[in-house]
Amino acid sequence: MTDPLADLRASLKPYDGRADAFARLPERGRPRDEVLAELAELADAERDAWLSGHASGAVYQGDPGHVEFLAEAYRLHSQSNPLHVDLWPSATKFEAEIVAMTAGMLGADEAGAPIVGTVSSGGTESILLAMKAYRDRAGIADPQIVIPTTAHAAFMKAAAYFRIEPVRVPVGADMRADVAATAEAITDRTVVVVGSAPSYPHGVIDPIEELAAVAAARGVGFHTDACLGGFVLPWARRLSRDVPPFDFAVDGVTSMSCDTHKFGYAAKGTSVVLYRDPELRHHQYFTIADWPGGLYCSPTFAGSRPGALSAACWAAMVSLGEDGYVEATRRILGAADAIKAGIASIDELRVIGDPLFCIAFASDEVDVHRVMDAMSARGWSLNGLQRPPAVHICVTQRHTQEGVAERFVDDLREAVAIVGDAPPSEGGMAPIYGAAATLPGDQVGAMLRSYMDLWYDV
Repeated sequence: MTDPLADLRASLKPYDGRADAFARLPERGRPRDEVLAELAELADAERDAWLSGHASGAVYQGDPGHVEFLAEAYRLHSQSNPLHVDLWPSATKFEAEIVAMTAGMLGADEAGAPIVGTVSSGGTESILLAMKAYRDRAGIADPQIVIPTTAHAAFMKAAAYFRIEPVRVPVGADMRADVAATAEAITDRTVVVVGSAPSYPHGVIDPIEELAAVAAARGVGFHTDACLGGFVLPWARRLSRDVPPFDFAVDGVTSMSCDTHKFGYAAKGTSVVLYRDPELRHHQYFTIADWPGGLYCSPTFAGSRPGALSAACWAAMVSLGEDGYVEATRRILGAADAIKAGIASIDELRVIGDPLFCIAFASDEVDVHRVMDAMSARGWSLNGLQRPPAVHICVTQRHTQEGVAERFVDDLREAVAIVGDAPPSEGGMAPIYGAAATLPGDQVGAMLRSYMDLWYDV
């Protein structure tokens, strides 16, 4: 069997032989104008791939004016570090207001209790922080979390890092969490139940109201993962879309994760984790009272953090306001509707579930991962899924540009036709997904570790 990763090195290392590589510090520092020129050259080489609207997710706003605005906000606060609140009290102002604005968007007024939270580095950290808080609050041996199989991989990472047993519950044919199976999975060791709004793979919203009620009836917390949808669903509802209850307006929801650096249109590196109970947030914090270095405390995993990212996040939120988010959501849902209809018009494909803006499609007639490879050859960067094999496109503002949705559908139709007529190819992602479907899990893990090793080859 050929090495399925061999063909990926070229795509991972496109600058081999084209740009200087530094395995050691240069003996003499390079002039700043040369360094900036090289940075600009690399940025220019990569810009069109996302600016043109050919990428699934990844860049959620991307308008050059907005990017420059965030960069200026970052520049003004580039030395800020929220760990040193005495030097940069503006950082705590920004983060407190980011948390409050996000909570207000996600049902705080209907919650009947104060909603508190913190700013984190991204959705994975928000999820890890929440899972740690539930584990520590419970203080029991062998804690469990109950999650749908479609829950984000970050929940499995939290389980691995914090020695929590993940109890993975199958989903229904519509890819939504199974309420009855979830209820059956809860034990006296369960510290939290999880649902997604929406799930990353298929873009469908779990039955949050029912799941949270089941958890509450057993005295267990419930976490809504709205990392992907938190800055879309409230505005979609305002636009008269059918959005089921998912936030703190649901009595049993006790925590949420929501990414400001996705559809909140902040710079990459910020997310928010929210709690209904301030005491639960305390289990997220770290404090030490007897360290020779002084009294130390930090609210999230990092000590020093880039306060400039919080400044840029705050700037994005207050500059857009509710009207800006509503208009952006209107345009995204319009593009998503066109893409969904286009996929449905291709006989060999089917849309999975009933997604709003993150659209997964599968096929019983063609190898959908080969279709993804054919789309990659046309400049598209899509996300491969498995169990079942599928591909998704997460629609962002880049896809609302004129003609992008139509181009996606046209290219997809051609890709399906080519895959249907051509013999299987050797390269691309299809063989890797094919191998992953047949190999034992430990071998797939080894393959993925080798893949990550490639990232760090100079």
